[in-house]
Amino acid sequence: MNTPHRLDRSRHAAPQVFDKLRESIIGLELSPGTVLSRADLATRFGISQTPVRDALIRLGEEGLVDIFPQHATVVSRIDVGSARQVHFLRRSIELEVVRTLAEKPEPQLVAKLRTQLKLQSALVDTTDYAEFVAADQAFHQTLYEAAHVPDLWRLTRRMSGHLDRLRRLHLPAKGKTRAVVRDHTAIVDAIAAGNAAKAQDALREHLSGTLATVDAICAKYPDYILGV
Repeated sequence: MNTPHRLDRSRHAAPQVFDKLRESIIGLELSPGTVLSRADLATRFGISQTPVRDALIRLGEEGLVDIFPQHATVVSRIDVGSARQVHFLRRSIELEVVRTLAEKPEPQLVAKLRTQLKLQSALVDTTDYAEFVAADQAFHQTLYEAAHVPDLWRLTRRMSGHLDRLRRLHLPAKGKTRAVVRDHTAIVDAIAAGNAAKAQDALREHLSGTLATVDAICAKYPDYILGV
């Protein structure tokens, strides 16, 4: 975050600053406790402080920063309670998504998902976790779009900041990336076979991974977690 960031001058600045800061927070480049100076950010992005302020307000609405008026804006700690709630929401939605897709499997969708699986498989040994996360999210977004509920994808994305950061802490764990690809493969195989129950079982297994180990994550990264 110390190097200048180029913005697309044909687009409004605030949404771009929001996206870049959010990506840095989710990716843990900006760790909990990091102070975000409006003046410093304005300098780095080469813009006035107004769009920076607007971006920070949006981040505050998502719970990713704590804003102390007239004092400071700080990257928030990870709220495990919030992560559990959005996990409940995502599981509820995605169980219905995979059921819907498995009841009427579309060959073109299955082919697209298998292409995405190949990309994920090529990334399992990478240390570029941002690229792996992007591939992971593209997979889930494809499921939502195929089930004709793209607005629900955008909804869960807006609410998933704390859960995404927990997952980012968990991702370097031995075998985690391979487990993600294994679970995705099981979901796709079940959809292709038209087996809704099996697709839902695979989805449950997939989404349970990080929260099943949340105590270990909290113990390893106490400075990142709210209330630890």
